[in-house]
Amino acid sequence: MARGYNVHANGIRHHLLHFAGAGPTMLLIPGITSPAVTWGFVAERLAAAFDVHVLDVRGRGLSEAGALDYSLDAMAADAVALVEAAGLGRPVVLGHSMGARTAIRAARRSPGAFSGLLLIDPPVSGPGRRPYPSAWNWYEDSILLARKGCSGEDMRRFCPTWTDEQNALRAEWLHSCQLDAVRAAYDGFHTDDIHADLPHLALPMRLVVAGGAAVIGNEDIEEIRTLAPAIETRIVEKAGHMIPWDDLEGFLAAVMDFRPLVDKN
Repeated sequence: MARGYNVHANGIRHHLLHFAGAGPTMLLIPGITSPAVTWGFVAERLAAAFDVHVLDVRGRGLSEAGALDYSLDAMAADAVALVEAAGLGRPVVLGHSMGARTAIRAARRSPGAFSGLLLIDPPVSGPGRRPYPSAWNWYEDSILLARKGCSGEDMRRFCPTWTDEQNALRAEWLHSCQLDAVRAAYDGFHTDDIHADLPHLALPMRLVVAGGAAVIGNEDIEEIRTLAPAIETRIVEKAGHMIPWDDLEGFLAAVMDFRPLVDKN
């Protein structure tokens, strides 16, 4: 059973879900339109190896929203501040998509805050690079539909490969993703340069790539390895960008054996 709680950090209220486990502490930062609750089925399984805390990113789920800064730097500052405020020690950060970019930026800002990074299919778009492969209207149209009230069946046209349960949960919670927060993150995919952060990271890191998606190609993997030579790589061959939704067992096989730094103090 998950336990929800709130933490005040970096000037705002953050909501998290705690899935208790006996292993190293993990902070899970979801992607651009994924409230914490939608990662529950994944966090339940991760709790076999980690003590999992899933974040509602600002402007999403039950965390504070409204007239806030929704930039990558603001989200990175949130991650660093709430780790201290919540007493999480030096957690492993598992970030998916936008959350992976947040983890990279946060680890560069505060190298001692975390014990390792699991980077799940981070968008490699940025200044002078190819655009993120998903069009903006996919996000906007689905959020506006959810705002009106819709069913899981209505959501299926946006997520045709998902199960009925997954689409129903998205239909229930997507309205909580503030549209301008999502827009700021989407625009940031094209203006923020996370590649410049990678050479500065000395933590244990693992890149998990969706082999069935167009987000990260072989040439991108090679560039990331050049920038961060110690990074490990796993590919979940047939999964789309939402890897656990397409292949949960493949996703777990790619992350469960990750070992963070051991704090010797």
